[in-house]
Amino acid sequence: MAEELIVYQFSRYKVERGEFRHFLSLYGPEQLPAGKPLRRLMNRFLFCVEGWDLDPREIHCIPEIRRFYAAFHAAWPYWLYFCNLDTDTLRAMVTCCLPEVTTLQRDGHSAVQVACDPLDLVHFLRDDFGPMNAICERGQMREQDIEARTMKLFTYFGLPAGPKE
Repeated sequence: MAEELIVYQFSRYKVERGEFRHFLSLYGPEQLPAGKPLRRLMNRFLFCVEGWDLDPREIHCIPEIRRFYAAFHAAWPYWLYFCNLDTDTLRAMVTCCLPEVTTLQRDGHSAVQVACDPLDLVHFLRDDFGPMNAICERGQMREQDIEARTMKLFTYFGLPAGPKE
């Protein structure tokens, strides 16, 4: 049986104030379990923000959301472990944290293409593998399971995984 997602929604009020203390009181590092209960939390989190439904901009173009996700990430850098990879949510959150993003939309089309400097993305991911690995260690994960998650992340972000040793 597949585990249910843990959906955490931040209100516009909380986003504009950079407020995520309630989340940290539930899932901060000192609140997290270890071993198997922690392993069960991998790939289960889905984050969203509310209050911009009528705003035509993509979330990575909204300064308040960009600031919020950057601050949230600085306080809780475990996204690569916990965030669900079956949706675009993690990609959007990471995009909000990158220094520069380009958005392209063709006239008459609602779909938007988002582009970033691949090195910015690689640097973001590189910096986040340390916190991810710390959580993996706390969860007592096997090396092959950590490698599998890493490969899924590379695929998710459209990056080459590199040769197997």
